[in-house]
Amino acid sequence: MDKRLLDILCCPVSKTPLRPLGKNELDAINTAIAQGQVDTVAGTRVEASLHEGLITVDRKVVYRIDEGIPVMLPEEGIGTAQLRDFPAAA
Repeated sequence: MDKRLLDILCCPVSKTPLRPLGKNELDAINTAIAQGQVDTVAGTRVEASLHEGLITVDRKVVYRIDEGIPVMLPEEGIGTAQLRDFPAAA
């Protein structure tokens, strides 16, 4: 993702800055999605795995990136509190 774009993006709800998901974080989310254990903030089940994503620096919300475009809709966020095996902060 373009560094300039990443510098201006933030969580639309909390205004917290974002960073790209790390490989371990992405793997953990995709494992939980495959097991049918992930819902969006709006309560919709997440069916498709993520190829890329952004996470708030406080590690509370993940936003997917579809075909290089960040999906920054508040209702599409994925809360990390629901992920039992989410890796600890590096």
